Amino acid sequence: MRWLLLLWLSVFAIPHAQAQEVLNWASDGEANVPYVFHDPVQQSRLEGFEYEIVQELGNRLHMTPHFIQNDWDGLVPGLQRGMYQMVIDGIEMTPEHREAVLFSRPYYVTGERIILRRDETGLDTVEALRGHTVGTIKDTLAERILSREPKIAIRSYEEETNAFSDLHNGRLDAILLDEPIAMYYGAITDELKLVGEPIGRTQYGIAFKPGNYALRDKVDRALTAMMADGTLQTILARWNLWTPEMAKMTGDFSKRDITPIEWNHYRQAMDRHGGWSIFWRYIGFLPLVLHGAWMTLAVSALAMVLAVGLGLLLALARHYGPKALGLLAGVYIEIVRGTPLLIQVLFIFYGLPALGIRLSPFVAGVLALGLNYAAYEAENYRAGLLSVPRGQMEAAIALNMTHAQALRLIIVPQAFRTVVPVMTNDFISLLKDSSLVSVITLTELSQTYVRLSSTYYDYIGTGLIIGAAYLLLGLPFVRLARYAERRLGRGMTRTGHH
Repeated sequence: MRWLLLLWLSVFAIPHAQAQEVLNWASDGEANVPYVFHDPVQQSRLEGFEYEIVQELGNRLHMTPHFIQNDWDGLVPGLQRGMYQMVIDGIEMTPEHREAVLFSRPYYVTGERIILRRDETGLDTVEALRGHTVGTIKDTLAERILSREPKIAIRSYEEETNAFSDLHNGRLDAILLDEPIAMYYGAITDELKLVGEPIGRTQYGIAFKPGNYALRDKVDRALTAMMADGTLQTILARWNLWTPEMAKMTGDFSKRDITPIEWNHYRQAMDRHGGWSIFWRYIGFLPLVLHGAWMTLAVSALAMVLAVGLGLLLALARHYGPKALGLLAGVYIEIVRGTPLLIQVLFIFYGLPALGIRLSPFVAGVLALGLNYAAYEAENYRAGLLSVPRGQMEAAIALNMTHAQALRLIIVPQAFRTVVPVMTNDFISLLKDSSLVSVITLTELSQTYVRLSSTYYDYIGTGLIIGAAYLLLGLPFVRLARYAERRLGRGMTRTGHH
């Protein structure tokens, strides 16, 4: 009996005792250097100074960190929805942000830096930027600083990579951004330069759902210990981000000989080379493109199945159903067609949980696209039903068919043949509109394009690859539709000879 007890402990009790709690955390890792981002050399690997901070927190809390990707605008709504336990993404601890989330103690303090093209001079202060067009990121300290100067034309961006692209192309005269972003985007190229002294002061904090004091307090204790034993300095120094301001904030004035290996690695990875190096870089993109294509196809195909089925029911209800049912179908169609698809996606994913309905990102994406396109398919089918002569129904009834049999065997097949080309066009449109599900954490083709193009500043080559993937996804369905048209056409012709 003793050996049975030992066996039971080894199989069940010990593994369960060793199992660690999962720490779900989120960030926008698509274009987020040096916070959390995909390694340019190995795109499947996440890195960044915030990523390393989370890994260290996991070790100290005896929890296993699990990363969840979300767009910047969806990070706080996702936190409030309960998709994850905390967010770390360079979130400034402003009064407005404090009203929406619960913050940890600050883990980084920084200022804003001005970035110019190499040939620009004399624009090294905010006052000197008057009369010029300056780019920044929306809802940041930099934007608030610029907004105090009415003579500065401000352009606010969702992604910093777009701002740097416009600076390169001469659409902006300067950029004002947090110093870590300025360093990793502006100091790694000979075409740009950082000028002037840091402007302003902002602190980053880890965000928690309001009321989650237990986890917040644990994280605070771990952060305090990391500052005390020099671990935080080590992490930041590896990324060339340890500053005198950080020494003051943490009280860590020790001098450690730490090589900025991550900073050097990133600079080497971003050195632009031509020829075969670019070719092999594009070859390395293929696994990500294939994954994005599979997600795009899966979401689009399932959504189209839902749209076809529901659209046919709506069309039949509106054309042949009772007056009240037809009215309801019409109201649904007009509401769905009259509101933006993006709003519907966000409502289903973030709004329905308030009603107790929680859907995974994949299910929410399929449902939103399917319900939206069902309204358009319903109108296509209604037009197809109207194209069938009224005498067809009367003849079927005269042959002792029921109303349902006449619809199933006579009317709907003829209407379906009419709308097949339109359905094909709708499916191709649905493939492209599936890009909107990226706002609810699904990484499909368009999100893959954002990640790759923003990482390498390569919008042309990467765009051609993603465009080709969309084209290859759509072509088989065009062929299938033409085949179906020919088959249905022969079927209708044979029926006409009898």
